[in-house]
Amino acid sequence: MIDRFLYTGLMGSLQHFPCVVLLGPRQCGKTTLAKALGKAAGKEVVYLDLELPSDLNKLSDAEAYLRGHADKLVIMDEVQRSPEIFPLLRALIDQDRIPARFLLLGSAGPELLRESTESLAGRVSFHQLTPFLLTEVEKDYPVEKLWIRGGFPDAFLFDDNWMEWMQNFTRTYVERDLPLLGFPSGSRNAYRLWMMLAQNHGQLVNYSDLGKSLEIGHKTIKSYIDFLEKSFLIRQLQPYYVNLGKRVVKSPRIYIRDSGVLHYLLGITSPEQLYSMIKVGSSWEGFVIEQVASLLPANCLVFFYRTHDGSELDLVIEQNARLIAGIEIKIGSDSRPVRGNTLAADTLGLTRRYVVTRDSEDYLMSNGFRICSLNSFLSYYLPELLSG
Repeated sequence: MIDRFLYTGLMGSLQHFPCVVLLGPRQCGKTTLAKALGKAAGKEVVYLDLELPSDLNKLSDAEAYLRGHADKLVIMDEVQRSPEIFPLLRALIDQDRIPARFLLLGSAGPELLRESTESLAGRVSFHQLTPFLLTEVEKDYPVEKLWIRGGFPDAFLFDDNWMEWMQNFTRTYVERDLPLLGFPSGSRNAYRLWMMLAQNHGQLVNYSDLGKSLEIGHKTIKSYIDFLEKSFLIRQLQPYYVNLGKRVVKSPRIYIRDSGVLHYLLGITSPEQLYSMIKVGSSWEGFVIEQVASLLPANCLVFFYRTHDGSELDLVIEQNARLIAGIEIKIGSDSRPVRGNTLAADTLGLTRRYVVTRDSEDYLMSNGFRICSLNSFLSYYLPELLSG
């Protein structure tokens, strides 16, 4: 049903790089995808789950073990559990630089990113796997299902008890996974912070207010939020303000990356509840931002733009240090951009400007804004933007 290869480019990397790293949150499908890739690579596969003591023990003499499987694709899952393995992998690769020697899977974490980057620079291709995206499921499922449940495969595909899965997922993440990744506080603070960030979803982050609520200094709160971002749980959308000469907002906006996790933390279980809640607009906004940002190549960055005089765009896309598009995101029946959206697009010199909605006709307005649905934007206009 779902071809995950379309979005990662992993097969191409395995044909050219001795080591490929696949990062993403827990339970997003990394292991399933890795095993499928191993079969498709045409090599015998050795799979090690480094959270299992039996597999971890196999690496007690890691050099001897890996040399004994030099002709195979060695998949190491949850590799952040053994960061000391990276210098050895570098040495083995340098001795025999053949493609598809190692496929490393990790739930991210700052330590994993730092160690792997320093030790394997020039020898590795990095990829990030997200939960399911709309472009993967739109032919089989309505937008609302992905929006409400989020893209984690088990939550999305279960017909019943998806909220029970979310309960188990969030509890396990804060009680076990975050400590294993090195989160520098207890599970109680982690869960309270996650809940508070859900309440602030789509808003400018205020580290001082969050710190006061948790009785923690604002610098510590910032470090916690940065950690959650590097663990793929949240997104801090930075403001665009380079050389504009205007009084612009300089605090990031905070988003829970998976909409299903957001709705669980907010107690939303049905479409009726979602559409009646005051945060329905910010929920849709975060969902759209995640769908767009997850499909962008490495040479693209995303920001929001907002000034103190009311000029605003929910999302601006920069490619190769050049702004290529501005997007306003709307959920209500009135999809027309407001004056502040036009001012922002004019100030930024954007000729490609869009209002992305849940479901609307596709048409161009006299002020240059194209009104379109999320499906249309992802299927037609985003590829067109990226192709130049």
